[in-house]
Amino acid sequence: MKHVEDPYKQIGYLQQCLSSDKKPLGIFLGAGCPMAIRLATEGNPPLIPDIAGITIAVRDRLSQCKDCGPLLKIVEDNFQKDQRTDANVEDMLSHIRALRTVAGNDAVRGLCAANLDTLDETICQAIHDLVDKALPDSETPYHRVAAWVDGIGRDKPVEIFTTNYDLLMEQALEDCRVPYFDGFAGARKPFFDIRAMESDDALPPRWTRLWKLHGSINWYQVAGKGVFRGATKEAGTKRVIHPSHLKYEESRRMPYLAMIDRLRAFMKQPTATLVISGYSFRDEHLNEVIVQGLQNTQTAIAFALLFDEMEKYPQAVKLARERSNLTLLARDGAVISSREAKWPEKETKAVSSDTGKWVKWTVLDPAHENSKRSAEFQLGDYATFGQFLHELIGHVRQPSEVPHAR
Repeated sequence: MKHVEDPYKQIGYLQQCLSSDKKPLGIFLGAGCPMAIRLATEGNPPLIPDIAGITIAVRDRLSQCKDCGPLLKIVEDNFQKDQRTDANVEDMLSHIRALRTVAGNDAVRGLCAANLDTLDETICQAIHDLVDKALPDSETPYHRVAAWVDGIGRDKPVEIFTTNYDLLMEQALEDCRVPYFDGFAGARKPFFDIRAMESDDALPPRWTRLWKLHGSINWYQVAGKGVFRGATKEAGTKRVIHPSHLKYEESRRMPYLAMIDRLRAFMKQPTATLVISGYSFRDEHLNEVIVQGLQNTQTAIAFALLFDEMEKYPQAVKLARERSNLTLLARDGAVISSREAKWPEKETKAVSSDTGKWVKWTVLDPAHENSKRSAEFQLGDYATFGQFLHELIGHVRQPSEVPHAR
């Protein structure tokens, strides 16, 4: 039988860590974070869909394309032959790029080099169109993260890691006038500068570090010249989205390996605290980096704030049961110090004075309003987590203070 943990105790630990001006602090934003921003249209769709939603949209776009439709069918047949029934858009890119590296001037698995290039370009353009969105106002959780970053003077810079390709965090940091370094240098055509990344401790701690682990819709590779950041894609360049297609030797000249190294270096710091939001622990490579960092640095800790019930995160549970400094906080329970736990139940009268802001008390038997209530942890919702950060530092800049807020 699972033992009972107090969610308010864990919230207190989070508050203590995130209010520190001495600890190395990191925020890890996964694909679930943009889902917290809903559009004021019919059905309240998310500003940007998650990977599953992007995959559906990309498949629809490819299937409606006269040139790409038949090619998509070949790719899906390949997955079926390989007994891959859960392939997402990143798996598709990995498959296409792996075939491209061996195709040469010939065909492989029913696809020639030109077919593979067409698929790669079309998928990347579709991803760009889906995620190239702007935050609707200055009260989003992204803005609250940015305000929290700038709200406390710290000895060490806050480091933000994200697997997302969008520019939402960049917009929020700029709206809140928070300086940041993302590994690129320059103004007219910013170039990736690995030497600057390796010596980024020369920058003031007020400068946030923003590390995009899976690339970005505004990164472009120019053959023989490297990777650049820009607002528009130039002719003859390739979008730098998702790292799986790169050989190790090539990736050393690309941002991906350097970005992963920044996560690895962060986890090596004594007392480092990483707060993870919107991430489902389905990326084995990133899981390995996080877990190895926690294993090698016993004083480091990671809090994973999970949106759904614990049963939906089997891989995360497996990892947390093996690593005592990886804490999972889900809607219906937790894994704390490698031990699975559930949240408490209380009589209705005992929770009547509770605000229900970070912990919601749900009636166990809807037919009886006065029956016992069960605690539900709410910080797995990125929007709620943003509000939590807002209350840690108080005032968030208002739109009138932001010259280019949207």
